[in-house]
Amino acid sequence: MLVGVGFFVAVALTVITMSSRETLSAANVERLSITLTSPFQFVASRIIGFTESVWQTYFSCVLAVEENQVLRRELSTAQHTANRCKELELENTRLKKFVNFQNSVPAAYVAAQVIARDPSPWFKTIIIDKGEKDGLIKGLPVLVSEGIVGQIIKVAGSFSQVLLIIDRNSAVDALIQETRVRGMVKGNNKDTCSFVYTLRKDLVEPGQVIVSSGLDQVFPKGLSIGTVLDVKKNHSQLFQDIIIKTAVDFDKLEEVLVYKNAD
Repeated sequence: MLVGVGFFVAVALTVITMSSRETLSAANVERLSITLTSPFQFVASRIIGFTESVWQTYFSCVLAVEENQVLRRELSTAQHTANRCKELELENTRLKKFVNFQNSVPAAYVAAQVIARDPSPWFKTIIIDKGEKDGLIKGLPVLVSEGIVGQIIKVAGSFSQVLLIIDRNSAVDALIQETRVRGMVKGNNKDTCSFVYTLRKDLVEPGQVIVSSGLDQVFPKGLSIGTVLDVKKNHSQLFQDIIIKTAVDFDKLEEVLVYKNAD
C-alpha cells in the first residue's frame, strides 16, 4: 500500500516538473487535475461503499435479532393459548359426561377437583377441593361417570381425603352383572383389584362386568367397578383367584363426583 502511494506521488511530481517547463493551457491543467485526483476519489468511494455495506449488514442483523425475539415471544404466547384452549376443551368434555351422569341418576352430587395424590407406594389416596363447607362427611362414596373411585375417609373445612378402591385397605361388596355371582372387590395397591370370596364352583370368566351390590351401605347398587381380567382356580382352595381391571383410569383422574344422598 505504501509502495503504491509512493509510486503515485513520484509520478505526480514528475508530471508536474515536466509540465512546468512548458506553458500549461487550461485543458492541460484540467487533465492533470483529473489524473491526480481520480485515484483518490476511486479509493475514497470504495471505502465509503464498503463502510455503508458493513453498517447496513450490521443494522440488518440487529433488526433481525430484535424481530426474532419478538416472534419468539408471540409464538410462546400462541402456544400457551392453544394449550389452554385444548385443556378447556378436554375439561368441557369431562364435565359434560358428569352432567349426563347426574341427570341419569336421581341423587345429589357435589363435583370436586383432584388437587393432590399420596406419593407413597403404600397408600392410594387423593385430596379433593371440597369438604365440610360443601356438606361432605366421612364415608361418602366418590364416583366418576365410568364407575366407582373410592370413599371419603377424612374431611376438613374445604378439603377431603379419598381412599381409592385400589388401596389395599379398601373393600366394596360387589357382584358379577351377568351371573349375579357375589364377592368382594379388594384393592392391592396396584392398577388392578382382586375379586375375593368367590366360590370355586361359581362360573367366572374374563370380560365379565363387576358392579356394586349396594349391600355395604356405602356405594349405590349397580355402579361399575371393572371387568374380570384373569381367573385362576386352585383345587386346594375354596375360593377363586380373580383379578379385575378397574373401570376408572386412576392415573388420569382429575374431577370426581361425591354422592351425598338420594332425594
